[in-house]
Amino acid sequence: MATLRKWIYGFLFFCGALLIANVAFPPPLEKAYNTSTLIVDKNGQWLNAYTVENGRWRIKAELDGIDENFIAQLIAIEDKRFYRHSGVDPIAVVRAIRSWKHHGRAVSGASTLTMQLVRKLEPRPRTLRSKAIETIRAVQIEMRLSKREILELYLTHTPYGANIEGIVAASRIYFDKTPNQLTHAQIAQLISLPQAPEARRPDRHPENAEKTRNKILAKLHKTGFITSLQLREAKEEKISTRKYTLPNDAWLTGRKLKNIATPLYPKITSSLDTRIQTMLARLGRDYTQSDQFNVAAIIIDNETMKVRGHLGSAGRNKPGGWIDMTSRPRSPGSTLKPFIYAFAFDDGLSAPGSFVLDAPTRFGSYQPENFNRRYYGQVRIFEALGHSLNVPAVIALDKVGTDRFESALNLTGAKVSKPNSVNSDAGLALALGGAGMTVEDIAILYAALANGGQARPLVWLENETPHSSYKLMSEESARKITTILRQAPTPNGRVPHWLTQNSHAIAYKTGTSYGFRDAWAAGYTDKWTIIVWVGRPDGAPRVGKTGRQAAAPLLFDIFANLPGVGSDQHYQKIQSAPRGLKVFGGTAINQPEILFPPNGAEIAVSEFGKAGRGLSFAARSPTADPLQWYVDGKPISRQETSRKTIWYPKGNGFYKVSVVAKNGSATHSFIRVIAFDRNNSYEN
Repeated sequence: MATLRKWIYGFLFFCGALLIANVAFPPPLEKAYNTSTLIVDKNGQWLNAYTVENGRWRIKAELDGIDENFIAQLIAIEDKRFYRHSGVDPIAVVRAIRSWKHHGRAVSGASTLTMQLVRKLEPRPRTLRSKAIETIRAVQIEMRLSKREILELYLTHTPYGANIEGIVAASRIYFDKTPNQLTHAQIAQLISLPQAPEARRPDRHPENAEKTRNKILAKLHKTGFITSLQLREAKEEKISTRKYTLPNDAWLTGRKLKNIATPLYPKITSSLDTRIQTMLARLGRDYTQSDQFNVAAIIIDNETMKVRGHLGSAGRNKPGGWIDMTSRPRSPGSTLKPFIYAFAFDDGLSAPGSFVLDAPTRFGSYQPENFNRRYYGQVRIFEALGHSLNVPAVIALDKVGTDRFESALNLTGAKVSKPNSVNSDAGLALALGGAGMTVEDIAILYAALANGGQARPLVWLENETPHSSYKLMSEESARKITTILRQAPTPNGRVPHWLTQNSHAIAYKTGTSYGFRDAWAAGYTDKWTIIVWVGRPDGAPRVGKTGRQAAAPLLFDIFANLPGVGSDQHYQKIQSAPRGLKVFGGTAINQPEILFPPNGAEIAVSEFGKAGRGLSFAARSPTADPLQWYVDGKPISRQETSRKTIWYPKGNGFYKVSVVAKNGSATHSFIRVIAFDRNNSYEN
C-alpha cells in the first residue's frame, strides 16, 4: 500500500512539475505570428506585400482560402493521424524505432506537423536532445491551440525554397495563383518541396522537382486521392521554372498603411479600388513621360470619404519619386479662394452677385497683386472667383478674418502649415497660398463642398467606422460656390459639360504657387472629388506652368475615366449675373469709374499739344451708353477712327478730368501733368 502511495505521489509530482514547466517555459508562439504585411483593395485583390526578417516572404495562411484537396492530401502524406494525436504520434514513433533498429539508420520519420512547426519556430541541430525538446514543445502547442490554428501556422511557416515561406507565398511566386486554384500536379509539387526546399526548387532544379513531384502523385493515387487518368495528366504537366513577382501596386499607399497591421491581423483591407488605382497610375505615368517633373493625385468617393485612388508619385524614376507628395505640405496657390467666399456668404457679407473692388490695394505692409498684374475695377464676386482675381480674395479674407478662417480649416482635419516656424502667421497671404497644405488636406476641403459643407476626414480602410463631420459652411453657400466653379472654362480640347450628355458636371478650381513651383487642379462632381498636384518635389520652378495649363488637363482625364457619370445632374451655364447682396469691399457701380488716368496720378509728357502722343482716357460703366469726357469742364471729343477719347495737354499743371454718363452721374480724377525732356529730367 505504501509503495502504491509513493507511485501516486510521484506521478502527481511529475504532473505538477510538467504543469509548472509548461507555464514557466511556454513555446515562443509570438514568433509564429510574425508574418508579412499584406495590403489588399476593397475587394480583397492584392496590391502590395512586405517581407519579414531577412527579406522572407511569409504570408499568413487561412484555411478558408486553401484548396481542401491540398489540406487532405498534405495530411495523408505528412501526418495522417494529425487530428487524433496531441502533438506526438506514438504509432509513428514506434514505427520509426523499429525501422532504425532494422536498418541501423533513420528510414521512417516520426515528426508530426506540430513538431515540424516547432522546428521552424525554434531551429536546433538534428539530435536526440533536440527531438525530445520538439516533442515537449509540440505537446505544449497542442495544449494552447486548436488543430485548425496549428495547421494554419504550419502552412504559414513551411519553407518552400529561397526566401519563400508558407503556402500562400509559394503558390503566388511559383504558379501566380492563390492556394485554392492549384492543379493536382501543383499540389503534389508543393507537398514535396518542404522535405528538401533548396534541392527541389523548380526554378533551379526542375529535374529533382519533377521526380519528387511524381513520387507524391504516385502515393496520392495509391491512397485514392486521384484517379489513374488524373495521375497521367498530372505527370504530363511541365515543371514551371519561372518565379513570379508579388504585386507591387500602390506602393506609397502601402507604405502609409502598413504600420496599421498587427501580428494577429497582418492583412490590411484598404479602401482603394484596383481598377481606379490602375487607371490613375497609368495616367500619371503617361502624363509625366516627356518631362522631368512629378504628379500626385487622390480620388475620393464623396459619400463615404473613402480613398479609391491614391498616387503619391508617378514613378520611382521621377524626380523625388520615392516621396509621397500627397502628404507633403506645398503652397496651395489659389485653391483656398472658394472657401473664403463661402465664409463671406455665410456671414452675410456678400453674395455671388455682390460687387467687389479689384484695384491695387494695400493692407498695412502687404499689397497683393493679380497674377497678370491687371486690374478690372468693380467686379462681381462670381467673376472674381471665376477668374481667380487675387485682390478681391484678400479683401474677402480681411472681412472674414484670417484667424477664424485658419481655425475652421484646421477643425476639418486639414492642417494649415504655417511658414518658417510654428508661431509664424500667414496672415492675409493665406488667400494666395501663403501657408502649406497637402493634397490630402485639399481633398478634405473640396469634398466638403461636394457634401453640402460637411467636412469629414479621409477614410483609408474599407471597414473603417465613419467619422463624425464638421460643418465647414452652410449647404446654401456650398451650393453657390459649386454653381460658380461649374462655370469655369474647361482646359483646351475639353468640351464643357453643359454641351454634352452623360458627362461629369465638374466644379473645379486651379492654383499656382509663387514662382510656378506648384500647379494645382481641384475638382468635384456629385460622386467624386479629385485633387491633382504637378511640380517638382525639390521646389524647382517650372516657369509658365500654371495650374490651368499643367494640372487641369490631368484632372479632366481622370474624370473622363471614372464611372458614376449618370448620377450627376445636368447643369446649365449661367446666362445672367446672380443678384448681389450689397457692395463688398468697394463702392457701388452706379456711376462710371475712371480707369485712366487714376485720381492723384502724376503724368510725364514729352511734348505738349498735337505734337505729343496724347493721353487715352479709359473708363468703365454699368451701362452700354456712351460716356462724355471733360478736362477742366471743357468737353473732349472721341476720335472718329479709333473711337477713343484722347486728350493732348497744353502744358504743365493740375487738371480735373471728369467722365459723365448719360444718366448724369459723374466721376472725377485730379491729376498733375509734368514736362519730361530727353535727358530724363523733369521741368517744373
